[in-house]
Amino acid sequence: MTTTTPPPAAAVPAGSGPWRLALAELRRRTAVKVSLVVVTFFLLMAAGAPLLSSLAGFSPEEFDKTAVDPYLGGRPIGPLGGISADHWLGVEPVTGRDLFARVVHGAQVSLLIALTATAIVVVAGTAAGIAAGYFGGRTDTVLSRLMDLTMSFPSLIFMIAMMSVAKDVNRVLLMTVVIGLFGWPGIARVVRGQTLSLKHREYVDAARVGGSGPWRILTRDILPGVAGPVIAYTTLIVPGMIATEAALSYLGVGVRPPTPSWGQMIAESVAFYDTDPMYFIIPSGCLFLTVLAFTLLGDALRDVLDPRSART
Repeated sequence: MTTTTPPPAAAVPAGSGPWRLALAELRRRTAVKVSLVVVTFFLLMAAGAPLLSSLAGFSPEEFDKTAVDPYLGGRPIGPLGGISADHWLGVEPVTGRDLFARVVHGAQVSLLIALTATAIVVVAGTAAGIAAGYFGGRTDTVLSRLMDLTMSFPSLIFMIAMMSVAKDVNRVLLMTVVIGLFGWPGIARVVRGQTLSLKHREYVDAARVGGSGPWRILTRDILPGVAGPVIAYTTLIVPGMIATEAALSYLGVGVRPPTPSWGQMIAESVAFYDTDPMYFIIPSGCLFLTVLAFTLLGDALRDVLDPRSART
């Protein structure tokens, strides 16, 4: 009688934990590598915006009237929107402001708002979800109803209203708070469900019997168990935050000139799309690539770190 030997499994280093295995799986995916390169590129561009604009020789608010033709309605002089050795990505029509300087500073503003709002959402949502799932009872009821109330609000209309009536305030700070205010219930629901499944595990019961208090159990036992889905969900939140900031700026209620942002630049470029398409293509391309890279990265992290939510 012969027995069939199963094919050998992929070599796995001895003692590899789940995080190391997840990292190895992510390294195998080409989409993850490309997405990481794109995300890193734009993050470095945003972080080094002042240095990059100084290397280019122009600030984002500096006008260069010699780069536009006043007899053609301020159309940039030269091909592809005025791209030249002086202006690496061309210039804005009419004003002559350097497009490269405005794009890199716009990346700084857009990504700062998106990443800070995401941090607010993740911290608030994780704290609310863990509290609701672990303590249950009245705490769960109150937090769950608050989640339902926040999610039932017409968030975009409320954002537009708040941004419209606020005048003499820091627009970047206000946008960050307003965008983050409506995003936390989604991640709170995910964390609550994970916490409900974890709080009755043997190691949590053992910690409770051993005299550990709620704070120690939440931070030492529950939080590491929900970390995977939270990380995956975070990378999926970021592109939505970037798009929301761009939409508000596009509608004219976000960051105000002369502070640049990608949404604001796209809105201003609509009037010149037929005479200077590069003015529209460049900020739109940056926004598209950033959102796409974060989305692909988030999908991969979700599939690896939270396999139960993976699409079949």
